[in-house]
Amino acid sequence: MASHWINAWRGSLAADALAMPVHWYYDTGALRREYGVVDRYLEPKNPHSGSILWRSEYHALNEKGDILRDQARYWGERGIHYHQFLKAGENTLNYRLARELFAFVKERGGYDPDAWLERYITKMLEPGWHRDTYVEEYHRAFFTRYAQGKKPRKCGISDEHIGGLATVPALCAALCSLEQGIELSELRVIVKEHVGLTHAHANVLRAADTLVRLLWKVTEGMEVHEAIRLEGGDWISGKKSDSWLHQPDEYVVGSRFSPACYIADAMPASLYLVWKYSRDFSAGIIANAMVGGDSCHRGAVVGSILGAANGVPERFLLTL
Repeated sequence: MASHWINAWRGSLAADALAMPVHWYYDTGALRREYGVVDRYLEPKNPHSGSILWRSEYHALNEKGDILRDQARYWGERGIHYHQFLKAGENTLNYRLARELFAFVKERGGYDPDAWLERYITKMLEPGWHRDTYVEEYHRAFFTRYAQGKKPRKCGISDEHIGGLATVPALCAALCSLEQGIELSELRVIVKEHVGLTHAHANVLRAADTLVRLLWKVTEGMEVHEAIRLEGGDWISGKKSDSWLHQPDEYVVGSRFSPACYIADAMPASLYLVWKYSRDFSAGIIANAMVGGDSCHRGAVVGSILGAANGVPERFLLTL
């Protein structure tokens, strides 16, 4: 069972790394023109024709909030790629944190939310620790509050984005591979508390719990469709998913479900891709990248479930 959990975590990393260069392309025609079929790790290209980073703002109140450092000068410029300094196969910021969380749990032999918040703050403020130009809204909100002097437990917000699930496979894999093991009920409580530190939104917490239950079933050997019917039915219908299989992925995740980051659409969109590609890890994470939008963070769901069910091919493990 532990090996399946490790595959779930590695699958999420691979899905993120594959999608990284085409992250937040909402024009899938432009995505294909600029990158072709994203079936291997690629480097990001500047300019990013769909970038709206220029609309985003973050001004650190003081050193306690300076999470952009030398990247700050790119905010406000048009065409800047969100992950412009990453190399092919590298993970975006939220999955860098997932790697850190996995190591943190393994080092400590368990999870402690306050100690994790301390590690999170330390890493985010460490010069050069990450090379991402973009940091999500929840990081910006957290460190604005932290810079104002609020206690770490009071710095999270009610963020409703699927980025809140990026660390869930890592946390589950670390806890479930500890020598003493863990029960599902305890795992669910820990994940809820962890996600709630930064994403105290009911639907994100519900999605995180769904992902934990799905991964638990799949790592125990349950077939993916059966697991989704049992644990994910409040997000997506298996019957409807079957009726959509003949439609292009860009239509299902594009018209039926928004490819954007908001959890209300991002979670069912992710589960649809898992449903369609339940037996093919590679095809599933490629499809996830090619439909655009918040593909990196959907990878937490698509990559982890398909990884747990099918394993992760060697070619996607080369940089992990």
